[in-house]
Amino acid sequence: MQDNAQPVVTISAIASAAGVSVPTVSRVLNGRSDVAPATRERVETLLREYGYRRRGTTTPTPSGLVDLVFNDLDSPWAVEIIRGVEESLNGDGLSVVVSAIHRRGGADSTRKWLDILAARASDGAILVTTDLDSFLHAELQRLNLPVVVIDPAGVPDLEVPTIGATNWTGAVTATEHLLGQNHRRIGFVAGRPGLWCSRARLDGYRAGLDAAGLAFDPALVISGDFDYHSGFSAGTELLTLAEPPTAIFAASDQMALGVYEAARQQGLRIPDDLSVIGFDDLPEASWASPPLTTVRQPLSEMGTLAARTLVRLIRGEPVESPRIELSTRLIPRASVRPRPA
Repeated sequence: MQDNAQPVVTISAIASAAGVSVPTVSRVLNGRSDVAPATRERVETLLREYGYRRRGTTTPTPSGLVDLVFNDLDSPWAVEIIRGVEESLNGDGLSVVVSAIHRRGGADSTRKWLDILAARASDGAILVTTDLDSFLHAELQRLNLPVVVIDPAGVPDLEVPTIGATNWTGAVTATEHLLGQNHRRIGFVAGRPGLWCSRARLDGYRAGLDAAGLAFDPALVISGDFDYHSGFSAGTELLTLAEPPTAIFAASDQMALGVYEAARQQGLRIPDDLSVIGFDDLPEASWASPPLTTVRQPLSEMGTLAARTLVRLIRGEPVESPRIELSTRLIPRASVRPRPA
């Protein structure tokens, strides 16, 4: 019996026939202007000759792939997100492709990732701590790609489901815990400026102080970048003040561990001379010496919920809510001690 089924035409085949790269074909398909006219004409001619069907002109064949995209992949924080996403998607028969849009690369890095995404024909994408600006949003819509954002960098877009945590409440709880241990001069190592979660944690710290009748002192707040080195730098700056804090709340565990090293180099003992609280509850928090008191952010669960939400979008099903925040809670350990009255 003769098989009359038409062969599937791939972008790779078009690129090979045109003598160009796969991203170049993707740029033509997406209507991008950064393609030479002669190249564009050659690619478009081959697209017509091969009968290539653009994504969205017919029901696409599922690729079984989902993109999980970070700004950077240099944090154990990312590992917890990946674990939750992978375990959930694996149960639905989907595979995860992990990549990064490096924030230092700017718009060029974003465009490069979009080209690769179009060539890969993923079924959906989960973006982590990403500012879904108008350009990126429009490009993802052009690709007809379902998207969920974990911990959005800016004000959440209600058209795109977002998964976050109760950052403000967690920061209030941490600050109140230190106040309850008789600490009144509390330093704060803030997260990367401009991020939604950074602002929420700073606001929670300020609200905790205000509720206790304490004035906010800008000298006690140093911005970090959520990593160990910025925590060490900020901790050193706080501990060398003329009147240093008796406790420091850092907006991430990695920065809190940087504060540990800053205290050690200043000849201070934790918690005898300085109490410290972090945020995240990464595995390293319980391994530290002494074990770190921290605010548990349910990172793995956030990844799981984002994956489940994306699968619903891929299947054309309604999502439960456009904005979901999972609860944070304080995990008391040995890095906090009451200050003598």
